[in-house]
Amino acid sequence: MRPIFIIGGGLAGCEAAWQIAKRGGRVLLFEMKPLRYSPAHCSPDLAELVCSNSFKSESLENAHGLLKAELSRLDSLILRAAHESRVPAGDSLAVDRHAFARRVTEGLESHGAVEIVRKEVTTLSQGEVTILATGPLTSDALSRTIQEITGDRHLFFYDAISPIVTGESIDFSKTFRASRYGKGGRDFINCPMDRETYYRFVEALVEAQRVHVRDFEKGHLFEGCLPIEELADRGKDTLAFGPLKPVGLVDPRTGREPFAVVQLRQEDKEGRLYNLVGFQTRLKQGEQRRVFTLIPGLENAEFVRWGSIHRNTFIHSPRLLTERLELRNVPGLFFAGQITGVEGYMESTAMGLLAGLHAFWKVGERPLANPPPTTTLGALVHYVTRSESIPFQPMNVNFGLLPSLRERLRGREKRRALSKRALEDLEQWVREWGI
Repeated sequence: MRPIFIIGGGLAGCEAAWQIAKRGGRVLLFEMKPLRYSPAHCSPDLAELVCSNSFKSESLENAHGLLKAELSRLDSLILRAAHESRVPAGDSLAVDRHAFARRVTEGLESHGAVEIVRKEVTTLSQGEVTILATGPLTSDALSRTIQEITGDRHLFFYDAISPIVTGESIDFSKTFRASRYGKGGRDFINCPMDRETYYRFVEALVEAQRVHVRDFEKGHLFEGCLPIEELADRGKDTLAFGPLKPVGLVDPRTGREPFAVVQLRQEDKEGRLYNLVGFQTRLKQGEQRRVFTLIPGLENAEFVRWGSIHRNTFIHSPRLLTERLELRNVPGLFFAGQITGVEGYMESTAMGLLAGLHAFWKVGERPLANPPPTTTLGALVHYVTRSESIPFQPMNVNFGLLPSLRERLRGREKRRALSKRALEDLEQWVREWGI
């Protein structure tokens, strides 16, 4: 069997290499460190964590915990190394980042089917089955190569991400459905604010703590994607004439335009998820919860994605990739990790695992079906390859991505039932395909 090339030794690339090698495949894993470091990296080890040392919850009442259970069932190297290097963190999985990276590196270095090549890759070999897993800090040279191969400029270098909440956590008694001037019907959920509520919200927004911006994340931000708190800094009425303007929206309960309006836009066909329009932000996560729950109707909102603006590199996967994470116009070239449009350590690992399986099956000249969409693995790959969200934006794993249950359950009972169904369906997929 000819070797599979993997470019990038982060979480996704390492997981892909492991999944291929443990099944008898051969891997050439290309990593530019220590010959060259990105602005965020400093260790020569693979799978270096440059942000938090937390992999989030392990509870099956949490989508992050369910994803870990699924990865564990498929013998994830990243998850195994995390457990072996964990540090106390309650019900979350947190690691000693140096010990973690060393365990991943040693696990691949000691595997006879994996050859680690320390060099920077700026072009892609023709005719080789290749997995591109270079992460959010893909080099400029390789970024240009990807742009040429995809045939268009489908790389984005700054995320402007608005928070997403679950539909079932919205208090609809305080909202109304409408589009501006009636155009588009009842497409948006509108959270109206009176004068007092609006100014209280703006005051909290301006005073909220913000995430420190690293040097490599600094740069020009387009006026259309400024953090909402920076707009609020310009004056207390700025938002009321910007993303919260009420013009063209009449509250049917009063017959008048509100003083200000926060609009929620549907993220999925089923109406399980809604994003806060224009609420890209650099507020800390706890501050986002505190401030955004001041919005009428969102007092008890369940946030499944936090707002952010940060340097990133990701492709427009729904347009460019097949459901097997293979580039449509270049068969044999797979994408994995954050570059596909997922956010988070475990999500990147998941895309690496699936890309590795699909690449291995590709070399064996037999297609592999994805895990069912009832699993977090299947739901994530479905999102990045079939999302209809405009514009396409990266996503963390969350229960809102999974199909609804037949039973009408809520809260913990619902989350437990979703996890139970997911693990049962994953087990059936494993048996069916001999994974």
